[in-house]
Parts: sequence; C-alpha cells; structure tokens
Amino acid sequence: MPHQILDFSQNALRLRTRLKQLVIQSDDLPQTTIPLEDIAVVLVSHPQVTFSQAILEGLAENGAVLIACNRKSLPVGMFFPIAGHHQPARRIQLQISAPLPLQKKAWRQIVQAKIAAQAQLLHNCFENDYGLEKLIPMVRSGDVSNVEARAARRYWQKLFDGFSFKRNPDGEDPINLRLNFGYGVLRGIIARAICATGFHPSIGLHHHNQYNSYCLADDLMEPFRPLVDQVVYSCVQQDTLNDSPLNPDDKAELIQPLLGRFSIGGELRTLFDCAAKLAGSLVQFFSKEIKALDFPQKMTFFQEEKPY
Repeated sequence: MPHQILDFSQNALRLRTRLKQLVIQSDDLPQTTIPLEDIAVVLVSHPQVTFSQAILEGLAENGAVLIACNRKSLPVGMFFPIAGHHQPARRIQLQISAPLPLQKKAWRQIVQAKIAAQAQLLHNCFENDYGLEKLIPMVRSGDVSNVEARAARRYWQKLFDGFSFKRNPDGEDPINLRLNFGYGVLRGIIARAICATGFHPSIGLHHHNQYNSYCLADDLMEPFRPLVDQVVYSCVQQDTLNDSPLNPDDKAELIQPLLGRFSIGGELRTLFDCAAKLAGSLVQFFSKEIKALDFPQKMTFFQEEKPY
C-alpha cells in the first residue's frame, strides 16, 4: 500500500474528512481526495491551512503523523498516534526497563550502521570513504570513545569540502536549512514506526534531553540521515542553493529520497518498511529474542509519487 507525504505549504486550504478520505478544498484549486490509510506524513506550513479535530483523529487512527512547520518551513511540532499497538502498557514497560548494557549495545549498532551509511555515501560521491569504514570496528558498547563524532568531522569535511561547513541544527545557511528540513520529515517517519510498535518516541537509548519528545526517534533515524545528505550534496554540486526560504520544489526534492526503496535481505522495501522493521527489531532486541538490529544494507533510490 502506498505511503504518501503531503506538503501543504503553498496554498490556503481547508482540510476535512469524508468516508475515510482526506478532502482538500481551496478557492483556487479543484477539490482533491486521498484515502486516509494511504497517508504517512502531513506537513503543514501555510498559515491559512485549516483543519478540524476530525482530521487529527482520522490521521491518528490510520497511523499518520502531522508535522507543523514554521514560516521557514522547518518542523517545529509533531502530532503522532499513541494507540498503535494492542499492548501499549506492556511494550512501554519493556522499553523503560531495558537494562543499560542492552541499551548501550543497541546504540553501538546504530552508530556502526550510521558510519557505514556515511562511508557508502562518500564512496558513491568520491569513490573513497576516507577511512570511515575502518572506524566501524572501533565503536564500542555505548560508543564511549565517541567514534561517531570522529566520523562526523571527517564526513562533513569531505562531503562539503570548500564550503567551511559546520553542522548546526539551528543553522539558517542554505546547507543546514535543507538538512534540518529533511531530518525533520525523517524524524516523523521514524516516530510513526516507533509508535506502531507500542514504544514511545520520547524514551531514548542515547538521546535523553528532558525537553525532547522524540529521543528514540532521533536515535533510530541516525543511519538514515545520509539519505537527506545526498540530496543536499547534489544541490551543492548543481549550484542550486540560495539564501531564500525553501520553496515547494526544494522541499519536494528533499522528500523524494524518503520515498525511495532500500535493500533488506535482497528485497526492495520502502523507507516506511525499513523504519518499521528497525523499530520492531528493537522490541525483539530488548526482549532478547535477537542479538542484532535490522538495518537496510544498501540504499537504492527509485522514483515514487511526488508529494501533494
């Protein structure tokens, strides 16, 4: 079943539900309907998009996430379902009682997968991973020696060589602006998958900021960040960056890789499938049913339907 990411940023719209359909109305455009079950993420940034409680209820019942964006199109808030599993209390208890050594082992695997993905992107771009693969075995339980940071410094330096780039989650330069938007959408996809397992996205493995409601989502999204990085790198190479706010074409370009397909066990799966398998494998990992989390082995992109 298709998973759609809807971006409502360009026009004033009225959203309502009818017969399990999202109805999109505008004074200037024909009415559009989309089955609620087909929607994964809704991005709202236009100040004149209106919707009722029934919209939130319908999205939640179908496992979709609504992300509110500011006037710069950067995500600032998220509404996600909390009843995605038939045994939520049992799953939450499993999550919060996971022993610290087990959490550290999970974080080690996440960091290793992230560095592997970064190495793959560098190799794809430059035919050289610049030593990132050699760092992977050096990651210990909990990444106590912070190999992740060492890899990140080398990664960003090589990926955006010549731009004096510094990664900043609050940065408003053209590169950071695009990274932050793409990561925000990715965060919503991962949070959606976490909720479907009965885990809560605020209870993290490594991220533990008391003001962050998406700590676990931030943990599990780490290996997928290079999907966004690749698009921004392409924009840099094509010299299409500018200092103006993100326009719909910019956002569609950043969202497109998140609608791609990835290899898991020789099969091509969507990112939504990959996120679900990773979140589900964390449940099994905490239950001590498996010893390794389920990450996609290779990132391969195919064209999918464009966002609204």
